[in-house]
Parts: sequence; structure tokens; C-alpha cells
Amino acid sequence: MKHPLRFSIALIILLISIQTSSYAAEIIEGRVVGVHDGDTVTLLVNGRQRMKIRLAQIDAPEVSQAFGQRSQQSLSELVFNKTVHINKETTDRYGRTVGTIIVNGVDANKEQIKRGMAWAYRHYLHDHSLIQIEEDAQRLKVGLWSEDNPTPPWEFRHAGKKAKRAWFDWS
Repeated sequence: MKHPLRFSIALIILLISIQTSSYAAEIIEGRVVGVHDGDTVTLLVNGRQRMKIRLAQIDAPEVSQAFGQRSQQSLSELVFNKTVHINKETTDRYGRTVGTIIVNGVDANKEQIKRGMAWAYRHYLHDHSLIQIEEDAQRLKVGLWSEDNPTPPWEFRHAGKKAKRAWFDWS
């Protein structure tokens, strides 16, 4: 081979371009036809295909938890029956599309945190500005932060699983 350095550089550039293109975000457009809770909606795509969307990087209270119904209502006010764009990040283990919802130029994921209707979900966080938005909501005591010590949904879910196991162990 005459020019091994040129070949190596070309190979590196090719690998970088392939890797970079795999991170290109997929944009999905549709109308929100259902709001299940403060971080999950159903989207109608192309007027006929239903798609469940889980808002990325946030975790909202469960509907049966304190502020759960208010969080659901907040998200509903933001997106229900509106055309939205989803910046898809991935698909979760339940088959839901995980992404950021943009409605009329507003990032609904960030807005839920700003309103005190969701936590920045640190386990899946990659936009660290969400932490500052959450801290601002805490400082202003908006939404769930009006309570002294709100229970994060991941702890609430874990406590529910523990209670079920205890019941089955007792039986």
C-alpha cells in the first residue's frame, strides 16, 4: 500500500461520519389524542397510527400519587389535541417512543419541570440544564415543591413493589 496514512485518515473520517449520523434525531409529527399522566401521551401520526410517547429525561408523579393528577392536567393543557413534534431519542423496554415534545416552540418536557410537575430524571439525564430548572422550581415552591418533602415517583413505585412483595410473602 503506497499511502497508509491517507488510508488511515480516510477510514477514521468514514467511521466518525457513520457514528455521527446514527445520532441524528428522528422527528415525529402528530396530534396528541391522550394524556396518560404527567410524562406519557398518545400521539396520532398520519391521522391513523397511534404511538405512545414517554417524555425523555423527566419523571412525573404517578396519577395515584400526590400531584399526579395535577401533573397530568398540566401536560394536558400543554399538548392535548395539539399538533406536536417529537424529537425521538430511543424506544424503551415497553415499546414506547422516548423523546422531547415540542408544541408551538415550547419544550413540554422542560415546561413540566418548570411548573413543578415533574422531576429531572437523573438516571436518564443528558441535558443538565434541567437540573437548574428543577432547582428554580424548588426555590419558588411551585407545584409539587410546595410540599415539604415530595416523594419522587421512582421511590413511590419502589415502595409499591415492596408492599406487593410483602403481601405475597405473607400469603
